[in-house]
Amino acid sequence: MRKYNAAVVGGCAAGMTAAINAKRLNPELNIVIIEKLPRIGKKILATGNGRCNMTNLSAVASDYKNADFVEKVFEKYPPEKVVDFFESTGLLTYADSESRVYPRSNMAASVLDSLRFEIEGLGIDVICDMPVSEITKKNGGFEINREILCEKLIIATGGKSSPSQGSDGSGYSLAKQLGHSVTKLYPSLVPLTVKENVKPLKGVRARNVELTLKTDREIKKTKGELLFTDGGISGIAAMELAAAAEELLERVKQKTFTSIDFLPDMNLTQLIDYMLKLKDIKGYCSIDMLFSGILPKSLGIEICKACSLYKQEKKIARLNRREIINLAEKAKSFELEITGTKGFANAQVTSGGVSIEEINPETMESVICKGLYFAGEIIDVDAPCGGYNLQWAFASGLLAGENI
Repeated sequence: MRKYNAAVVGGCAAGMTAAINAKRLNPELNIVIIEKLPRIGKKILATGNGRCNMTNLSAVASDYKNADFVEKVFEKYPPEKVVDFFESTGLLTYADSESRVYPRSNMAASVLDSLRFEIEGLGIDVICDMPVSEITKKNGGFEINREILCEKLIIATGGKSSPSQGSDGSGYSLAKQLGHSVTKLYPSLVPLTVKENVKPLKGVRARNVELTLKTDREIKKTKGELLFTDGGISGIAAMELAAAAEELLERVKQKTFTSIDFLPDMNLTQLIDYMLKLKDIKGYCSIDMLFSGILPKSLGIEICKACSLYKQEKKIARLNRREIINLAEKAKSFELEITGTKGFANAQVTSGGVSIEEINPETMESVICKGLYFAGEIIDVDAPCGGYNLQWAFASGLLAGENI
């Protein structure tokens, strides 16, 4: 039976950060990281399209689910402190125009290496290829898989999203074994599936669109890039609606739609005026060129089809005012019925997790099981794309590590 002062279950962003901070602040501690995969930090390599969007300098608690809880954590470890932490490992970063922070190398591997080398340099033990299935309280500490004893324990196993990267939801059962409750789980930041046939638009990107999630009322708005797939829609604007859409479909059990405004920077009157001018400028062109100056051509064609106005031989000059108004309205409110999402296997983040009511946000320690701490995605906290979720992982990890 191996014995440690502290064990971290989950070699993820939060888990590695927690172990490093704990060892730095208390060099005498004997710490181990336990990881089910052959190596730690695999999921970091897939973040930010391989670049790792580490944090966002504009991230504040109100950007997150359970904002009051997050605010306590960010009081101690705001984005600037996360950047400082990585610089202390020798990793330099930069922020883009949207305050998203990346390593200067633009390689996620640099972020992982900075953590791995720090873990090695500090003498933190790492045990890989060891799934944890059982944790019990024993003699004031914890027994893990009947193989490891520790005085303090951090569970940082991630959520249920992207199971191929190691976060398969197994941490929730461990939390339950130790008396914790888990809220309803939904895949978040994941593509949506729709009822309509959007295959003709597969691969088409529309930038800076506005999406509105609604039932019989407006639920949520997002803005950003939209990508059409063969069975639905993806891109930041769509994926940020996913968790709310899943919850509506399951809980409310009524039809759920997204209304797409492809041109949110133009109001309806401006768009109608623009299209009326096209009758003079491009009236001799066929109708499939109607939106070519402002939208991808294939998307413009689908808008015409949705208004039952698409005939390839029809000229723009032959459109009457009412038809142009209908087309403009459709471009400002292109409605699709949502049928679901691509699920946890394709999700970047899990919405839901260990209840925040059972965790002290000033220490990350359980309020019902002394000596137990949580960090990262396993907690019921999530946020939009743009470095916000890794900011949460690193900040909560740093705080948990400090307090063990």
